[in-house]
Amino acid sequence: MERNQAKQVTVFEGLTQSVTDFGLLVKFKLTLLVLFSAVMSYAIVCNGDVDWMTMGLLAFGGFMVTGAANALNQVLERDYDLLMTRTANRPVATGRMSVSKAVLWAGLMALAGITVLSMFSPLTGFLGTLSLISYAFVYTPLKRSTSLSVVVGAIPGALPLIIGCVVHEGAISHTALMLFTLQFLWQFPHFWAVAWLADDDYKQAGFYLLPSKNGEKDATTGLLSFVFCLLMIGNAALGYSLGLTGGLATLVLVALNAYWAWYCWKLYKECSREAARRQMFFSFLHLPVSLIVLLIDKM
Repeated sequence: MERNQAKQVTVFEGLTQSVTDFGLLVKFKLTLLVLFSAVMSYAIVCNGDVDWMTMGLLAFGGFMVTGAANALNQVLERDYDLLMTRTANRPVATGRMSVSKAVLWAGLMALAGITVLSMFSPLTGFLGTLSLISYAFVYTPLKRSTSLSVVVGAIPGALPLIIGCVVHEGAISHTALMLFTLQFLWQFPHFWAVAWLADDDYKQAGFYLLPSKNGEKDATTGLLSFVFCLLMIGNAALGYSLGLTGGLATLVLVALNAYWAWYCWKLYKECSREAARRQMFFSFLHLPVSLIVLLIDKM
């Protein structure tokens, strides 16, 4: 009896670990953020009048493609992940999941995700494939050779907003480009703040992701982050001038970006860990609030 109970506990623990490892493999929280962006862009161009079946398929396809990209990223970076505290417990890096199993998962998810996205149109399937390839096979290897990899990585990071729009509209519209630009620009102040806080960890693995000339923590990060916030203000103003957003929504977006720009300016002046932390935490609020404001404006 005692042996059976011990076996049941072991099986349960093994299942729990497998579920946990799958979540780590697909970077579950990051993937949810990508899905949020995609479904919000779909809801925005639908003026809030969504087809729930369509949204569900979009979410499933987006999850599969993003999960596949993240899995391939961990396969390619498994040796470097072991060198960083924040990634040392990832399943492929630790050996809890074999490379072949991770690649199999990535292949199955990529096949499922691209197939589902292609059901909407060839364009959505192409954009999903482009996002997967550019993240896993362009951005990932570039991270160890140039800080410009952040620019490359921002493209697949923002493509889900175009995909969400194309699902409804069938083409890349001005609204799709405005939303893409919003998230493309957002990623720079967000990621640079994260890179500032994790700089020592990144350098252990040979990643130099800050925008300064030598990849050091200096005023360049805060200044460029400030500039990108100004560009987001310009994007909001352009959306209003093209009739894509209303006056009240534009004012909220401008105020939100101006407030974030102030945090970035503080990092430029102080070059402190605390300033980088404030810039990063505000970024978590900035993107969902911006998309919710745009949705309410359309509704």
